[in-house]
Amino acid sequence: MLLSRAVDGETAQPAERPRPLLFFGGKGGVGKTTLAAASAVGSARAGLRTLLISTDPAHSAGDCLGTALADEPTEVGAQLWAVEVDAEAAAAAHVAAVGDRVAASFDAALLPTVRRHLELARTAPGTLEAALFDRLTGHLQACPGDFDRIVVDTAPTGHTLRLLALPALLSAWVEGLARQRDKAAGLDRMLRNMAGREQPEADPVMAALHERRARFERTATRLRDDAAFWLVLIPERLPIEETDRAARTLAAHGLHVAGLVLNRVLPDHADGAFLAERRAQQRAYEAELDGRFPDHRIVRVTQQARDVAGPHDLEPIAAALPPELVGAPTSA
Repeated sequence: MLLSRAVDGETAQPAERPRPLLFFGGKGGVGKTTLAAASAVGSARAGLRTLLISTDPAHSAGDCLGTALADEPTEVGAQLWAVEVDAEAAAAAHVAAVGDRVAASFDAALLPTVRRHLELARTAPGTLEAALFDRLTGHLQACPGDFDRIVVDTAPTGHTLRLLALPALLSAWVEGLARQRDKAAGLDRMLRNMAGREQPEADPVMAALHERRARFERTATRLRDDAAFWLVLIPERLPIEETDRAARTLAAHGLHVAGLVLNRVLPDHADGAFLAERRAQQRAYEAELDGRFPDHRIVRVTQQARDVAGPHDLEPIAAALPPELVGAPTSA
């Protein structure tokens, strides 16, 4: 089922400490959801209270597990829970919460205009990602505590990288907004002093933004310390190139790329001239990956004869995964 470099007769990368947060990323359609679900099943079988989180808008995790999932963790087996994050619902809830906060800060006559702007903000670029990161942050706080391990099935690469860049982007945005509002507040204080009026109360909007930025930054630190990113790909040209770019981008964010999972590798016993030619091409790509990623562990998962139709089909994949993906985690 699975061949490591040691089995292939090459120098094996040393196994590292298992981490409590596992992220599976990569190009769409390469099997991220299947590998994430198999890792979660294996972790639960090892006795770890495991939560599988799907942030992929396609939401196929429930199909792999053979059960419908909701926006809150659902118990799907012994020691195993799963959740499919609804980013649109999270964005709507966040905008509604902001609306409640600003209601006390604006004149009643202005509130309809403010609420219209907030509704536009709900569908603005970045809002869904921010809401998704908020929900992810909340779930990660449950490990350790409610869960021993969290496995995250991410959206395709580009979406995931934008999501992980949010803490830095939000920090810069909040700082810029704070400077603008401080200037306005300074003018307001001067006018109030001239009029002999009391100072205004603290700005609830800026307080909420600073609190959210701090929460995002804490999550970013947690990801750098306790998360392992596994990039899933198949032995084809485009996924290889995208994986190369993703690995470099994740490293630039200070995130730990634990290794690559090369999925759908044709087994040696697959027969026929067509499959032999495909297998030869795959072997060439495998050799290229060994050369391009000498510092990363490469886990090879062979192509299954049948599609994954339920949790029973995940068992052989989970049984073959290395300890980092199903073993007991330790905190940084």
